Amino acid sequence: MAKAVLTLALAAATEAAWAQVDYSVVAVNEETGLELTRITQDNDYVCMPEVRRNAGNLNWLSNRIIDISTDGQRLAYLSARNNTTNIFIKDVARQGSSVQRTNRRAVIDFSYSHDGRYLCFSERSGDCNQIFQTAAEGSYVCRQITSGNTDYSPVYTDDMKDIVFARQENTGVSVWSYNVANNFLANYTRGMNPCPIKGRKALLCARTDASGRSEIWRVDYETGVEECLMADPAHSFTTPSVSPDGQWILAVGSSVLMNGAQRYANTDIFVCRTDGTQLTQLTYHAADDLSPAWGRDGRHIYFISQRGSATATANVWRMAFTLWKGEGNIINNR
Repeated sequence: MAKAVLTLALAAATEAAWAQVDYSVVAVNEETGLELTRITQDNDYVCMPEVRRNAGNLNWLSNRIIDISTDGQRLAYLSARNNTTNIFIKDVARQGSSVQRTNRRAVIDFSYSHDGRYLCFSERSGDCNQIFQTAAEGSYVCRQITSGNTDYSPVYTDDMKDIVFARQENTGVSVWSYNVANNFLANYTRGMNPCPIKGRKALLCARTDASGRSEIWRVDYETGVEECLMADPAHSFTTPSVSPDGQWILAVGSSVLMNGAQRYANTDIFVCRTDGTQLTQLTYHAADDLSPAWGRDGRHIYFISQRGSATATANVWRMAFTLWKGEGNIINNR
């Protein structure tokens, strides 16, 4: 199946390649109780975020390429068809066809606005990634937000006044904002995968430490206070998002599976409390689990995985989030 080869976020890991993964398995023993449900089908051509295993390093695409509408009824996902990548929307409750929402060449990532009316997305054009806004329904007209730079991971603030995004420059990746009303651009802090925090002048982002391992930080851009919330010597973390009730942080993390003496690095789904405590691993499959998104009820998580497919074809899956009931494998509780 086609894959979108996009900007990669590096996550340090020192594991060798493993034997052939059995992707046909839907769930492993450690995932009992997740109530896994496949939402898309193979003919939806869901993009699989690229994962590279090379010279002991594990690198993966950390951009968000699925999201759920405000009413929780529609799934938006990135699909590779006819040598293009575009946003498609599917009814979560019904098994039916998808509706194409963008008609571009190379959409990289996107997110829904908080009122559900818009999608903001980035698209590759030559050597640049440019950010656009379009309606979630109706008109296909796009408003260009940025140009001439390498911008990605756009997401609205909860008041809809700004679009926050990551910009790749020679000195590294940093978080910027675009004011929708006056077109003002501002540079906030270093980091990628920005996620504004509802009701606060603050955001989450992923940053790499001196060893190249990625961590999740909270940055208050009013007071300047910065705090590391999700970090562990055995894992890298990217793609943070906050649960609808504001109590949990969801992220992708590196993981290691053992087969005798052989070690295999892959990506799984993790959460922690918004104060950084109760870091917990949710998925354990040898397939790569990526691009997680909260369901609007806060009791489900959507993500992309090749699990359940003998051909390792990517699909969007939904799992139950049960940690609020005290279930889960806590890694640390600092």
